[in-house]
Amino acid sequence: MGSSSMWMRLMLPALLVAAMEAPVAATLTLTPGCVDRCGNVSIPYPFGIGKDGGNDCFRKGFEISCVNNSVPVMAGTGTSPNLRVLNLSLSPHPMVRVMLPVAWQCFNATGTQIGTFDGGVGVNPEGVYRLSSDLNQLFILGCNTFAYIESGVSPPGSRYNYQVYTGCVAYANDAGRPQDDACNGVGCCSVGIPPGLTDNVVNFRNTPTWSHADQEFCPCDYAFIVDKGYYNFKKDDLLHMDVNRTSMPMSLDWAIRENGSLTCAAAASSPGYACKSVHSECFNSKNGPGYICNCTKGYEGNPYVVNGCTDIDECARPENYSCRGECKNIDGDYKCDCRAGYTSPNPYTESCNPKFPLPAQISIGVVGGILLLAFLSFVIIIRKERRMRHELYRKNGGPTLEKASIIKLFKKNDLTQILKSSNIIGKGGFGEVYKGLVDGVPVAVKKPISGNHMESSQFANEVIIQSKVIHKNIVRLIGCCLEVDTPMLVYEFISQGSMDDILHGGEKKPLGLDARINILAEAAQGLAYMHSQANTVILHGDVKPANILLDDKFVPKISDFGISRLIARDNEHAASIIGDRTYMDPVYMQSGLLTAKSDVYSFGVVILELISRKKATHRDNNTLVNSFLENHKKGKKSTELFDTEIAEGAEDLLQNLAELAIKCLELEVDQRPTMTEVAEQLVAFTRTHQV
Repeated sequence: MGSSSMWMRLMLPALLVAAMEAPVAATLTLTPGCVDRCGNVSIPYPFGIGKDGGNDCFRKGFEISCVNNSVPVMAGTGTSPNLRVLNLSLSPHPMVRVMLPVAWQCFNATGTQIGTFDGGVGVNPEGVYRLSSDLNQLFILGCNTFAYIESGVSPPGSRYNYQVYTGCVAYANDAGRPQDDACNGVGCCSVGIPPGLTDNVVNFRNTPTWSHADQEFCPCDYAFIVDKGYYNFKKDDLLHMDVNRTSMPMSLDWAIRENGSLTCAAAASSPGYACKSVHSECFNSKNGPGYICNCTKGYEGNPYVVNGCTDIDECARPENYSCRGECKNIDGDYKCDCRAGYTSPNPYTESCNPKFPLPAQISIGVVGGILLLAFLSFVIIIRKERRMRHELYRKNGGPTLEKASIIKLFKKNDLTQILKSSNIIGKGGFGEVYKGLVDGVPVAVKKPISGNHMESSQFANEVIIQSKVIHKNIVRLIGCCLEVDTPMLVYEFISQGSMDDILHGGEKKPLGLDARINILAEAAQGLAYMHSQANTVILHGDVKPANILLDDKFVPKISDFGISRLIARDNEHAASIIGDRTYMDPVYMQSGLLTAKSDVYSFGVVILELISRKKATHRDNNTLVNSFLENHKKGKKSTELFDTEIAEGAEDLLQNLAELAIKCLELEVDQRPTMTEVAEQLVAFTRTHQV
């Protein structure tokens, strides 16, 4: 393993950053005229981007850069690229989540170091951040290594050079000792983060005592700080750290640390005091010197800007603020009283009862009894429906998805307005697809036929896997609704419909050769990512033009790989043959064994449809596929089959595409190329054609 290749492998950016992004609280206020978002991340002051009228939109040390107007990074950290920001929070726990690269060192068979990276990214150029001791932990992976992180230079005469150290030892005598999910010192160790840690530079102890000779089963050491609960040790990582884990999510505490890192008492009288809002209060930082600001009780918002803390309308939030009488909001609080003629010992917690004489109470009681029976019947129905929704929510994995915090969980009422017959944009054996708006964003809601989904015990874990699949050529899963018998899935809406609509719809739309080659190349890249680059191997099983969607720029998006398509490495046999037989691998139909090469076969049929604009059919033994195969066997070109719209002057390129499709259709599975090889060949065709 060469040092340059190891460097490139380990420093590739993480592909699943967006899937891990945590929900961000509503951004409150910011300085006037400044940008308040970058991509889907809110940027509240004291954080900020650039300047407004010559004035900084951020407080010193809190600058954020917005790359390509969509990717927030911490400015001034000195890395290339800068640290990707996942989300920012002001209160109650000031925190920034970022993606942090992995530190590593690698050795050849003689134990000579051939490459190293200490992980240093300069996370603290202005001193405002500390590595969160509550939210992070340090992992060391290796078979004979001791690594540690140090921080805070000690004054002269101290026992040690630094004030803070943390680290651990990882050892393994052979490849059989480490065990998955067991980070107990054998191949992997982990340790908590002490308060006050300001940097992530890793020191690997390299002496003759810590030899890495004859250690091919464990050629590299790795070290990284990561959010607690995110990383689970896998022994395969010792041989080859997954490229998707070369960056890890980490949480940073922050505070106002300037002018000698004043305490609240000293800062209140200083000209740079950060708690600007009238209804704000100061708290000394719990991790390092300095202070933070929060809105006082009864107010919410941004305490770091003038008038940033605004009154909470407690009466509009009965689930959080109890009142059994009449609620009245007041500045910073609320009042709860009984209306005239009623009384209660404590209307905040006990119901108000009428102050009537006995005869009146009897008369009212009779009428009230009748109404009460009707009301109770209504309440019973409502409670029964709520219990049913709650039970469905639990059965479909709601508690598991709540803990994951990486996908939006919709209530049934959130989607009711979308699930109308006028909004249906697709139907099939799986169910129906509806178009609608969620928070002003177009979405596609897939409502499966009742019972048409995998076992509920697996559903939550598979949703988590699918939500982490982030690729420009794969339709993104936004969230799901679990309060129904069969969970509904909410995806991003793709405007142009499917490739099948474009090629074979009622009004055939013009589609040039450049667009077709780009569609094939990028669709292949999406499938290759699913096969070999996602955390879990994903086999589509139903690749066809109807499952390749196109956006307004004709960028393809792979869809409908579905929850039932997520198959773990050790369980690749399908219980039943699922999919469109027109595009289905004959080997899969005979054996029931779905593999990555099954998707390659189906993609070969897709190539033939795109270059011929003729529809493949399962009837008549698939005349389109057989026509191309027959020409190939006879050594003839398939010129008569090419779409005349694109054929002129491009016969050789189209024949090359047909030959690539023929390779994908090989009955000998081992003779078919991988999806990655298909994607690389199509990219090469794209470049050749453009030249």
